[in-house]
Amino acid sequence: MRAVDIFNGDADGLCALHQWRLANPMQAELVTGVKRDINLLRGVKLGAGEAATVFDISFDSNRADALRLLESGARLTWFDHHFAGEALVHPALELHIDTAADTCTSLIVDGVLRGRYRAWAVTAACGDNLHAAARLAAAPLGLDEVRFAALAELGELLNYNGYGDSVADLHFDPAGLYRQIGPFEDPFAFIAESTAFAQLRDGFAEDMAAAENLAPCLEQPHAAAWLLPEAPWARRVIGVLANRLAMAAPARAHALLVPNAAGTLTVSVRAPKARPEGADALCRRFPSGGGRKAAAGINGLPEEEVGRFLDAFAAFFAGHS
Repeated sequence: MRAVDIFNGDADGLCALHQWRLANPMQAELVTGVKRDINLLRGVKLGAGEAATVFDISFDSNRADALRLLESGARLTWFDHHFAGEALVHPALELHIDTAADTCTSLIVDGVLRGRYRAWAVTAACGDNLHAAARLAAAPLGLDEVRFAALAELGELLNYNGYGDSVADLHFDPAGLYRQIGPFEDPFAFIAESTAFAQLRDGFAEDMAAAENLAPCLEQPHAAAWLLPEAPWARRVIGVLANRLAMAAPARAHALLVPNAAGTLTVSVRAPKARPEGADALCRRFPSGGGRKAAAGINGLPEEEVGRFLDAFAAFFAGHS
């Protein structure tokens, strides 16, 4: 039977797929891309009896293609935590979707697998900036602070690798990175033995050093925003930098904007950690916007819309503070 694994190229997508295939080994074709490439079902073709398993991709954003594949006779199994839109019931569709602000796709997979590969779910939750949920999930593992910090760093680095305009911006194609992770049931062994981990750590340190002197273009008690330069390093750090800013000022919402190859701006939004909701609702006001309650974004904000976005961002979180 032909099978396809479709996954977001960030930490959550990688770790969700990895857990699932450790528990359910199968040779499957891989379909993925940069983190912002969420319409991954658009080029997938399946026939009767064939199957796709989808990880960390919005069902709502791929609804038309999901229906197309179901009508072709394919079976779909879907794990996700993003806005899903109207529920769909179909005998060949199995949905595991939870949009709560304190979960991620890897934690959803972990629940289905009853904690069998829990350390990878903890890694992904840290990568998604869900450190409280990660600590709760990690409790049965008995990790000390050093080992928890190692998983948190791995999650952050895997997430960092997913950001860019295209795969050319990334240190690793997410499909290739997944193949490097594949042999490792234990994330600590991956950290100790993989050259990929060392390469990501070095690249991350260099990129974050370049971001040290950035100044906000909007700074209010409840909201702050930064306009990053047009550069590959800026496209790579936008997500992780947004997460770090959110952790440092948990009462404030944060937005980062960076020019992209399409001539528009990519936007990352983080709701206040103290009240992690509303990021998706704000971003869906703009074409190509979406995400989840705590963290969302806009794939292509026209330059002439930057002022309107900043006004909407500040006003929205003033009302949610």
